[in-house]
Amino acid sequence: MKFKFTVALIALLLLPAVAGAVTGRDIMEQSEKRPTPGSAKSVVTMKIYKGGSPDEKQFTLSTKEYPDDEDKALIAFQKPTRIQLLTHAHKGKEDDQWIVLSSGKVKRIATADKGNAFVHSHFYYEDLGSRDIDAYEYDYLGDEKAVGVDCFKVQSVKTAAKDKVYDKTILYVRKSDYFIVRVDFYQDGKFHKFLENHDIRTVSDILTPFRVVMSLADGKARTELTVERVEYNLPIDDATFNKEALR
Repeated sequence: MKFKFTVALIALLLLPAVAGAVTGRDIMEQSEKRPTPGSAKSVVTMKIYKGGSPDEKQFTLSTKEYPDDEDKALIAFQKPTRIQLLTHAHKGKEDDQWIVLSSGKVKRIATADKGNAFVHSHFYYEDLGSRDIDAYEYDYLGDEKAVGVDCFKVQSVKTAAKDKVYDKTILYVRKSDYFIVRVDFYQDGKFHKFLENHDIRTVSDILTPFRVVMSLADGKARTELTVERVEYNLPIDDATFNKEALR
């Protein structure tokens, strides 16, 4: 299996077409076979809508795959803040995450804090990590339209986490190419928020959403991510992902 970071920060967006896949687990197992970039770097604009004028920020996202699924990602804001978030993915256990505040202080994100908002957006630290296929149970719930296209509907429940951020997520997988176009997130038994992928393009043979929107279930607030540019399989120095470099 592989841990997958996407240019839009949400994992498990890349799924291949699978003939005759009839269970949620079938779909997720096939997703592991799809080629993923060994590295990626993108420039992303974030707009946070909570009423009134949006709060706009811009950051770069750098990711790199390592042996044994120890993948790494760094979010580094350019404006208006200098906050950074470093994630080290681990197979079979929780990711390690550290945030560098504008003051320069480095803080480790505790497991109990994974449900906190990242830079006052509608993305949580949990949303910015990796996803281990074996850490979830999947149920195929049938077919349903999402974002205007026919989809398979798959329920995902994390099995072993002691501090779950979400009760479950519902994945809407586009039938034409098995690409996830929407994710519904549930907390405390209630529909909490949802993510939608738009403007999906092929870049270097990789399906890439250039606009991602995370909205609250009531529709009253949202965070939009727009990919300004992205490059795959480019050289990235390993030192980029060192915790000691976060100063």
